[in-house]
Amino acid sequence: MYIAIDLGATNLRVGIGQNKILEKVSEPTAKKSSRVITQVVRLSEYLLKKYKTSPSAVGIASIGPFNLEEGSIIPPNLPFKKLKLVKPLEKKFKTHVHLINDCHAAVLAEKYFGAGKSVNNLVYVTLSTGIGGGAIVDGNLLLGKDGNAVHIGHTIIDFERRLRCGCGNYGCWEAYCSGANIPNFIRFLSKKIRVENSLLFKLSKGLNELTSELLFECAKKDDKISMRIVDEIGRLNAIGFANMINLFDPELITVGGSIALNNPRLVLQPIKKYVRKYAINKIPEIRITPLGEDTGLLGALIVAKKFH
Repeated sequence: MYIAIDLGATNLRVGIGQNKILEKVSEPTAKKSSRVITQVVRLSEYLLKKYKTSPSAVGIASIGPFNLEEGSIIPPNLPFKKLKLVKPLEKKFKTHVHLINDCHAAVLAEKYFGAGKSVNNLVYVTLSTGIGGGAIVDGNLLLGKDGNAVHIGHTIIDFERRLRCGCGNYGCWEAYCSGANIPNFIRFLSKKIRVENSLLFKLSKGLNELTSELLFECAKKDDKISMRIVDEIGRLNAIGFANMINLFDPELITVGGSIALNNPRLVLQPIKKYVRKYAINKIPEIRITPLGEDTGLLGALIVAKKFH
């Protein structure tokens, strides 16, 4: 049996399986690095005890960036500077632990289990708390020297650098279109768009209690201002997607992450509407992943088996 771990900025998922995930457990990611390790161990031991087994190997699909040499992550979307993952878990479980970017894991899962089985040029994009990507080009998974390749959320889509990202830089795609930063973007847009008579303004108590979930909820209720903001977010997403298309020339782009999975029409329609304005290469099929929220877990399972 293999343990598969999907460590996100919002949620931690742990699964157990051999050729598929037999069972998974999930809870919100702890906000202290030491507690994350405790979480992983506790959830893993629960599954191992239930299935009366020990792990052959452990695969971790995690948000980055990474320091692979020391097996740690340096996450901009969690309130700690560094989390050493590999060595503590190897010591605990007495087996190999393999760390990979969650979107690299997701694109592997898409290739082995999902919509990408028949293609050799595939891109996966997650639109969630943060924004990330993974790419398979000519059948090869792109990793990079530190395991941080295809870090698309921190590509610059605004050369005027008007909004600051969690990474500390300005103008990143993630600073405008990620779940964590959409509220900042709405406040920025409110300087140009009259929002006072909108449902969004009313429910967010004057934009003081904004969330990305509330924005999409209001857009689904045909609130005109919310729909206009969603369209502008989609236009900026289209710039990011066009960059991926121009860089990697994929046959298929699959999209996951909580924002996309919970709002597929509102997310994909504006991307498809605007992407042709920015891409020079042929536009591939763009679709929601059929694997749902399990892309990271399935990719972690593949990595655990592949490197065992």
